[in-house]
Order: sequence, then C-alpha cells, then structure tokens
Amino acid sequence: MDAKLLNPRAVRRTFDRLASLYDGHAAREQEVASRLLDRLEFHRLTPQRIVDLGCGTGQASAGLKKRFTKAQVIGLDSSHAMLVQLQRRSGILRRLRAVCADMSALPLADQSSELLFSNLAMQWCPDPVSLFAEFRRVLTPGGMLLFSSFGPASLGELRAAWAQADGTAQTMEFVDILQVGDALMAAGFQEPVIDADRITVSYPDIDSLVRELEATGTSGLLQGRSSLAEAKDSLEKAYEPFRVEGKYPVTYEIIYGTAFGPPEGQPRKTPQGDVVTFSVESLRKSGRHKR
Repeated sequence: MDAKLLNPRAVRRTFDRLASLYDGHAAREQEVASRLLDRLEFHRLTPQRIVDLGCGTGQASAGLKKRFTKAQVIGLDSSHAMLVQLQRRSGILRRLRAVCADMSALPLADQSSELLFSNLAMQWCPDPVSLFAEFRRVLTPGGMLLFSSFGPASLGELRAAWAQADGTAQTMEFVDILQVGDALMAAGFQEPVIDADRITVSYPDIDSLVRELEATGTSGLLQGRSSLAEAKDSLEKAYEPFRVEGKYPVTYEIIYGTAFGPPEGQPRKTPQGDVVTFSVESLRKSGRHKR
C-alpha cells in the first residue's frame, strides 16, 4: 500500500466532512459489519472492554454493545465529526464511549482490552505489521482480534477505468490475504484464521456510483489530476467495457480475520529483531512464585 496516498490529516478531514452523509450511503460497510458481528456467535466471550477501531459513525459499536451489554464499548476514530454521530447512537442504558485517536497509535494501556474489532478501516493504514503490533500491545492474552479489510481485487473495474479516464491516476494497492497472515504472525498473534469473499455493488448510472464513493470516502483511495466527480464524463466512457446489463459494477474483495492475543513472553518480530515483553504484574507474580 502506498503511504503517500494515505495522509492521515487528509483522511481525517475527508471523514469529518462526510460524517453527516455517511450512513445514508454506507450499505456496503453496514453489510460487512453485520457479517463480522455474526462471527462472534461462534465464540464464547465475556469481554470487559471492547474497542471498535476506526468506528466511523458507530453502527458496529452499537451492535457490540447490544451483544455485550455489560462490557465497556469504546468507539475509536480519528474523525471527531464521526464520533459525534457515534455519540448520537449512544443511549443511557447502552452508553458508548468515544475516543478520538489514530488506530495505529492507540492511547490505551497495555493488555487493557479483551476484544478488538475493526470493520473496513485497516485499508487506511499503510503498514499492517506495525498496526497489528499495536493491536497486540493493547489486547489481553487470549483476547480476540476480529477485523475486515479490502483485498487486492477491490475496486478492480473502477481502478482500470480510472487509469484510462485520468492519465495521472494513482490507486491503492491493497494487501493480500497472505500478507495479512504474515503480518499477524510477525506480531505474535495466535490461531489466525483468514478468509475472503467478494461483494459486487451495481449502479444504474455513473452519477450514483460517484456519489456513493464520494459520500463514503472510498474515492479517497483513488487520486489523480481531478476528482472522480470532476472527471465523471471521462470515467463513464472508460467504464463502458465493464458494464453488465447496462449497470456499472464495483467489486470489493473483503478479507476477514480472526486471531487471539498470545500469552506473555511470546516474541514479536521487529526490524531490530525479536522482542519479548512482560507486564509488571506478571513479573511480580513470577518473583513471588520463585520465593
């Protein structure tokens, strides 16, 4: 993934601007969130703290709170405006906590969360190895990481058409399923399970396609001399070979991942070599045991 396309400030400004529009256009994100939440049915969890990483407007956060009523659910996002929308979902009986922060630098204590959840947010972070290392830091031993992200086949038709429509076009190259697995293993996660499926959304016209991609921020993954909206006519012509039954398809490869926090003492790989960490409490217990 090209980090130059993912300026954190630009991403934050984009989602601040779109926060009030987002839910009305985010059917794809909502469907993937639902599928991800369904995967929790196969695990017996009693988390005390859950963090929804890159929570957006908090739809999944609310679903997590409904499922785990006794847990503290934190919605974390770099966009303050998105968190305002999350707080509007928060009720007196099912209160959600909002934290404005970058998911690659979490303002959370080590081993402080039993469940980390992230729906279609990781594609905005260019370095999955360091991202998973940060996730592992805040996850308790045996805690669960559950996430979804875009795979390399995502936006295939759109990227090809965009390259023809704008000679200066740049598009994101998403990490594949093997790279995701390698990054999880490098961070020391245990029992990783990764799979993928594809979702194709078809639009009746180019206006609808561009409007939805702009409203969900997805257009930020494609850059060029002009925006999608500004190059709409050229994009429509370039899309012609990809039309199916008169409609404009956009395909998304969705990677789903589940993994668990390792026990203390499990090494993680870094550019400086393997690193092993222990909590102060575990060292104290170890010292008492030796006596």
